[in-house]
Amino acid sequence: MKYIPTIGMEVHAELKTATKMFCSSKNDPNEVRPNVNVCPVCMGHPGTLPTINQEAVRHVLRVGTAVGGTLADFTEFDRKNYFYPDIPKGYQLSQYEHPLVSGGTLDGVALTRVHLEEDTARSVHEGAVSLVDFNRSGVPLMELVTEPVIHSATEAAHFARELQLLLRTLGVSEANMEKGEMRVEANISIAPEGSEQLGTKVEIKNLNSFRSVERAIECEIERHTKALEAGESIAQETRGWSEEKGETFTQRSKEQSHDYRYFPDPDVPKLWISQIPEFENLDDTLPELPWSKRERLISLGLKSEDVELYVADKEWFSFFDEVSKELASEGKLLVLASNYITSDLIGIQKGDTTTTLPTPRVFAELIRMVAEDELSSRGAKNILMLMVKEGGDPRTLAEREGLLQVHDEEALSLIVEKVIASNPEVVAEFRGGKEQTLQFLVGAAMRESKGSGNPATLVKLLRERILS
Repeated sequence: MKYIPTIGMEVHAELKTATKMFCSSKNDPNEVRPNVNVCPVCMGHPGTLPTINQEAVRHVLRVGTAVGGTLADFTEFDRKNYFYPDIPKGYQLSQYEHPLVSGGTLDGVALTRVHLEEDTARSVHEGAVSLVDFNRSGVPLMELVTEPVIHSATEAAHFARELQLLLRTLGVSEANMEKGEMRVEANISIAPEGSEQLGTKVEIKNLNSFRSVERAIECEIERHTKALEAGESIAQETRGWSEEKGETFTQRSKEQSHDYRYFPDPDVPKLWISQIPEFENLDDTLPELPWSKRERLISLGLKSEDVELYVADKEWFSFFDEVSKELASEGKLLVLASNYITSDLIGIQKGDTTTTLPTPRVFAELIRMVAEDELSSRGAKNILMLMVKEGGDPRTLAEREGLLQVHDEEALSLIVEKVIASNPEVVAEFRGGKEQTLQFLVGAAMRESKGSGNPATLVKLLRERILS
């Protein structure tokens, strides 16, 4: 029997704000000293009163605007009651009936809601002793929930990547999964093909890499399938994922919403979004969104891998965008410019803090010189290296290094003759019909000319001299 998987995603992302969700303690994900950024509010001391972080609310509303969701007019915070050592109050401030955002779509996946809550503290287990670090307690946490409309592990992992990209583009979260700033949970069920009902749902908690998302879902689909084929039932539960063993494991039975005894928090003010001026005209605050950026770059004729690099890296996209403005009247050069950025410039600069990017204007001039056959590809790479290491404009550097391309046949004839004389065996192979050996001879001539020889002219002269 063929089974169809159905997957719903729940993704938590820590928001980038100066302070925590309901207090003035610093929100610093890079702090490694335990219990430094804490206060009576985020440690749950009796008698303390929370205050709402306006910037965190604005972040979630901007996410909702970007995905085309419906922004709430009225919203409130609820107490989600459960006991765990990292919840000192005995409840978590979250949103239940009135989320900030309802609906919307991302990566073709329908969204249920996007709401705001506070993060928990972090338990640290050292042998038989467990300690609690409250630095993370109270950090603003966005939770995004999808409809159960995903049907493969690959699709689920791609959705998570697109969400991370959106959060970074909006500047609302760094969403580094390895730091726990973005955590993915997947709700999985399978049912026989053609069935009108979904199977029993199992949740996998706290997946902290895209690879884990894909592997854990595939593992769970396989586990469900084997169980059903053996006539066994699936228990509704929460499971964890072991990256080392490549398998899921039971954690606890799955709670229902009524188990948390939600009720509106009496200490947190209710919000009427339309009455807060800072939340007006959110559309105007959005940058170019990833899908629009991707569509625009594709329309320029760029390679798909270049497009994805620019969509994911705002600094390199900004550089390319400025270069494209310099070459605006020469659209055909944009693909060439992108090739030199992704194939050469990024590699030159990577890992070397002493280098400085050329200005977009200077880089555009280099591309024009290549397009006009003033520089060979090899010569352009050499000049680009000098531009990054030393600075300067490409023409001056090319003149200094003798890299301006030579088209003069008389000047290049001496080089051609020398290459032919130095490589008699290769010349014989070419005369014998081995066409690809000509590229070796062209390369030798380019080296002899220190990159200044025009390749087309060298090909022409080599053919003439060898075959005459």
